[in-house]
Amino acid sequence: MLVTLNLCGAIALLLFGLSQIKSGIVEAFGAGLKSYLAGGTRTGPRAIVSGFGVTLALQSSTATALLAASFAERRLLDPVKGQLVMLGANLGTAVTAVIVSLHLGWISPLALCAGLVAGRGSTPLRRGGGRALTGLGLLLLSLELLDLAGAPLRSSAALGAFIALLDSAWIVALCFGGLLAFLSSSSLAAVMMIASISATGGLPPGLVLVLVLGANVGGAVPAVVASLGSSPEARRLTLGNLLARGGGAAVALLAVQAAGPLPAGGLVPGLPDALALHLAFNAALLLAAWPLSGAIAAMAARIVPDAPRPPEERPLYLAEDLLGSPVMALAGATREVLRIGDLAERMLAVTMESLRRRDPARLEEVRVLEKRIDHLQQEVKLYLARLLGRGMSDAESRRAIAIIDYAINLEHVGDIIEKGLAALVAKRARESVHFSEDGYGEIMALFTLTIDNLRSAQTVFSTGDLELARQMVETKVEVRRLERSSAERHIDRLRAGQRESLESSSLHLDLLRDLKRVNAHIASVAHPILDERGVLVESRLRPATQPDPAPPGRRDGLAQPG
Repeated sequence: MLVTLNLCGAIALLLFGLSQIKSGIVEAFGAGLKSYLAGGTRTGPRAIVSGFGVTLALQSSTATALLAASFAERRLLDPVKGQLVMLGANLGTAVTAVIVSLHLGWISPLALCAGLVAGRGSTPLRRGGGRALTGLGLLLLSLELLDLAGAPLRSSAALGAFIALLDSAWIVALCFGGLLAFLSSSSLAAVMMIASISATGGLPPGLVLVLVLGANVGGAVPAVVASLGSSPEARRLTLGNLLARGGGAAVALLAVQAAGPLPAGGLVPGLPDALALHLAFNAALLLAAWPLSGAIAAMAARIVPDAPRPPEERPLYLAEDLLGSPVMALAGATREVLRIGDLAERMLAVTMESLRRRDPARLEEVRVLEKRIDHLQQEVKLYLARLLGRGMSDAESRRAIAIIDYAINLEHVGDIIEKGLAALVAKRARESVHFSEDGYGEIMALFTLTIDNLRSAQTVFSTGDLELARQMVETKVEVRRLERSSAERHIDRLRAGQRESLESSSLHLDLLRDLKRVNAHIASVAHPILDERGVLVESRLRPATQPDPAPPGRRDGLAQPG
C-alpha cells in the first residue's frame, strides 16, 4: 500500500511539473509559439519541425495537438500539414523523454530556486519563465521519486507474476500501456513509469515494447476526447494522429512477432529500453507516415464528415470556381458581406422591438443571427485569403482587404448587439426597469439612427459613393454628439431627482455607449473610400498653431475643400 501511494505521489508530481512547464511557457511565449506554429506549416518539413519544436517547449504532444486543432478549426492549417505537425510532435515528446532521463536530478534544486526568484517578476516573460523553471525542477524531482518508489516493486513476487501474465498476453499489455497514458493524459508520464520499472531488467524487452506501443496509442486519446466538441476539422486532426499511432503500433507489433524476441540487455547503452524503443518507434513512424499523411487525412475526413449546416448558415455567393477570376470572386464576396449586413440590421431591429415591447423572448433570435454572422464572416475571410494568394492587381487586393475589414466590423457589431445591447434589454425586462419618457425617446432615436446608418453603410460598401461616405463620417460625429448630449440630459434628470432616471441610470448610459460603438464600426466602411480619394486625415485634432477652433459641424476628420 505504501509503495502504491509513493508511486501515485511521484506520478502526480510528474504531471504537475509538466503542467507547470506548459502553463509557464504559454504565459511567457504563448503568442510567439502560436505564430511559430502558424508560420511554420507552409511546407511538409517545416510543419514537422514546428510540431517538434512546440512540443519540446510545452513538454506535451497533447498540448501541441490541441493548439494545431485550433488552427485547423479556423482552417488556417491544411489537413495534410496538420498530420505532419503531429508526427513532429510525437517525435518531440519521445526526445523530451530521453532528455529528462539523462540523470539531471542535480538540476532540480537549481531550477526550483531559480523559478522561485524569477516567478516574482512583474512581466509575463519572467513570471512564465519562473513557473516553467519550477515545473522543470518538480519534473526532475518526480523522476527521482519515481525511481525510489519503484525500487521495491522490482523485487516483488507479485509484480513478477503480473509481468509474466502480461508477457503471455500482449493485447492485454498493449491495453494496459494505453490505459496508463490515458489516465495520466501523457504518453511521456506513462513511458517514464514503464522505464522506471524496467530499469533493472524487470521487464522483458518484448513486453517493454508492447507497453510503450500502448502508451503511444493511449497518449493520442486525450486530444481526441478534448476535441469532441470542436469542429470537424479539429476532430479530424486529432483522430488522424490516433490512426497514425494506432496503425504504426499494429505494424510494429506484427513485425516483432514475425521477427522473434528482441535481444536481452540494454538496446542502447546508458538509456532505458523503454525510452530507446519510444524514440525508435516515433522516428520510424515519422518516416513511414510522412508519405501517407494525405491518406491519413482523407481517412479521418471519411470518418468525421462535415456536419450538415442549415441553409441560412451556408455562404451563397462564394463559389470556388470563381477564384480564377478575381473580379467575379470579389463580386461574390461583396454580395455575401451585404448579406451579413442584412443579418446585423435584423439583429438591431429585433433588439429595438424587444426593448419597445419588453419581450425578452424575442432576443433568442439575436443569438441565432449572431451565430450565422460568425460563420459567414469566417467563410468570407477564408475565401478571400485563398483569393489573395493568387495573382491580383493592386486595386483588386485593396478591394479584397476592404471587404474583409467590413466583414470583421460587422462581426464586431453582431457581438456588441448580442453581448451588450440584447443583454441590457433582457436585464431591463427581467428587473422591470422603467425609463423616463425623455430618456426612452433619446434611446429609441439613437436606435433608429443606428439602423439608418447601417443601411447607408451597405450602400456605401456596394457602390463606393464618395459623397455618401462623407455623410457617414459626419453622421458618426453627430452620433457622438447625440450620445454625449443624451448622457448630459440624463445627468440633469438625476440631479432633478427623477425616479425613473435614478432607476434606469446604468442601463441608459450603457445602451448609449454600445450604440455609439456600433455606429463607430458601421462608419468604418467609409474610411477606405475617403482615404483612397485623399480626403481623410489621420487625426481630428486641430493643428497646434491654429488659433480658432473649427466650426462645430466640421470636426469630422475630413480634409476640407480649398
